[in-house]
Amino acid sequence: MTVTTPTRNKVQAVRGMNDVLPDEAPLWEFFEDMARATFRQYGYRNIRTPIVERTELFVRGVGEVTDIVEKEMYSFVDSMNDDQLSLRPEGTAPTVRAALEHNLLYQGPQRLWYSGPLFRHERPQKGRYRQYHTFGVEALGFAGPEIDVELLVIARRLWQALGIAGVQLQINTIGSTEERREFRGKLIAYFEGHLEVLDDDAKRRLHSNPLRILDSKNPAMQDLIEAAPRLIDEIGDASRANFESVQAGLRRAGIPYTINPRLVRGLDYYNLTVFEWVSDRLGAQSAICSGGRYDGLFEQLGGKATPGCGFGVGVERVLLLLADRDAGNAIAPDAYVVHQGAAAADFAFTAAEQLRDLGLAVVFNCGGGSFKSQMKKADASGAHYAIIIGDDEAAAHEVSVKPLRESSEQKRCTVAEAVQLIRTK
Repeated sequence: MTVTTPTRNKVQAVRGMNDVLPDEAPLWEFFEDMARATFRQYGYRNIRTPIVERTELFVRGVGEVTDIVEKEMYSFVDSMNDDQLSLRPEGTAPTVRAALEHNLLYQGPQRLWYSGPLFRHERPQKGRYRQYHTFGVEALGFAGPEIDVELLVIARRLWQALGIAGVQLQINTIGSTEERREFRGKLIAYFEGHLEVLDDDAKRRLHSNPLRILDSKNPAMQDLIEAAPRLIDEIGDASRANFESVQAGLRRAGIPYTINPRLVRGLDYYNLTVFEWVSDRLGAQSAICSGGRYDGLFEQLGGKATPGCGFGVGVERVLLLLADRDAGNAIAPDAYVVHQGAAAADFAFTAAEQLRDLGLAVVFNCGGGSFKSQMKKADASGAHYAIIIGDDEAAAHEVSVKPLRESSEQKRCTVAEAVQLIRTK
């Protein structure tokens, strides 16, 4: 009698939540290193908040009638205490929550940055995933338009550090809360006169969040949206002066920009300056960095009135622009240790540690293999040099250094001399 074991389907990743494999990771590390270094140049310090927050944080902070809260959050009830919890869909509200909870602004305004995964239940497509990653910058407690300009200068410097060209800045002002409230009535009246053109999303938003209709990408509605009243035409003198100051700062910094009066952003906490950095190389998902000012968010979360401004960089979208960049060489090991022979194995292990003590990145061959097969592994590793150790080298406490990326002579020397040889190339 033959007994068959039932087959099981392989467990796979959740749709829209992707693995970053070792061949892809060097590009991520390159971006992360450049972002951290850039933020540090401007005095921004790292803050790390939990992936899971109370759902109330996003309902109050992001807005109850936003797409994020209505249909995109991953929310659940904690079975231990019935708390309503959500995976964070954005990073600003958690940062402000932490600043309030720990009284971070007691010592004065704070320049902060964060990174990590965010979660939104969207239809996965290129550059837009259900788990995606961001590097964000938040300037808390700064009221003047100069901090808006500083954030845009930081972003420009990051693009320069990454070697990304052709990214355009779009800016707008959405005025104060009072100005938007007055404009809201005009916008509703305008769209109510064209109900036959509105799609289902626009009809759903018409009375709850009509500003979001202006951000629709539906081609059939673009003529209607283009002819709609413009918020920038309705703002008062103070908001207009603030926007003029931001523009003057951008001109001083030499940053070209376009005013996009339809740019409104999808989160309710924004006011005054909003902006996006976009690329025409990404199709529909053109924004790689978005942000703006959110002076009312602290009050929405139970604190006193405090100005704030920030942005978030979509890591996956930036990486699409970096896909043709050879970032692997930047973190390839300096050397790969090849060894054969009983005595050689012990000395090779010790030599590899000595090389690391002296600052080199070294891969040690494990699992044996012929000299030829080990050299193939050394070449495949991306290492710049092979450190070859046989019983003869081990007896003399020396190594043979063979260049793998250039035509040059193999040289036998001490471990310390090997370090000098590798560093001078």
